[in-house]
Amino acid sequence: MAPASTESAEAETCGPEVQGARERILAAAYDLFSRYGVGAVGIDRILARSGTAKMSLYRHFGSKDRLVVAFLAQREQEWTYGWLEAEIMARATAPAGRLLAVFDVFDEWFRAPGFEGCSFINVLLESPDAGGVRDAAVAHLARIRTILARLAAEAGLADPERFARTWHFLMKGSIVSAQEGLRDSAREARQAAEIVLQHWPRQ
Repeated sequence: MAPASTESAEAETCGPEVQGARERILAAAYDLFSRYGVGAVGIDRILARSGTAKMSLYRHFGSKDRLVVAFLAQREQEWTYGWLEAEIMARATAPAGRLLAVFDVFDEWFRAPGFEGCSFINVLLESPDAGGVRDAAVAHLARIRTILARLAAEAGLADPERFARTWHFLMKGSIVSAQEGLRDSAREARQAAEIVLQHWPRQ
């Protein structure tokens, strides 16, 4: 935790310096929550990593729950859009090919050192009670299905929303299986996905 003098200085400053404190806290939380999960990481650990005072954390986020919600929002930008969507769009040109490319991207992810699983799933399972954190995790998962439904519609598949749910079942199942230690799960899920895609009704 930062010394009291730092806390006083932060309380009196505004503009870029205060914004810098917020960014340091969120960056520390992002790294720790991604690696170890929300439940295992306490406020003091985040403060120690970020080099900020507790007053700064509560000024910028109000509570740990609101910090988790901010973490999930950043995770969506970096993981869902900046990585997953960008990768599948780059690996194929046809919508059906992009849907299957999800599992190719996952296969590399599952085999990478430090594979940590899906933060949205992890937070959802750690937050069984209704509330802002759980609602945020559910919303972020739903937006992944929005990407899938769009690709399904572009591929001419019937009932794109239902297809997206089915495809997401395979995606989430492969992630959980990889966390169990089955690092070939994306390849096995891809085989199942090919069967689903082949037999799904067309518009």
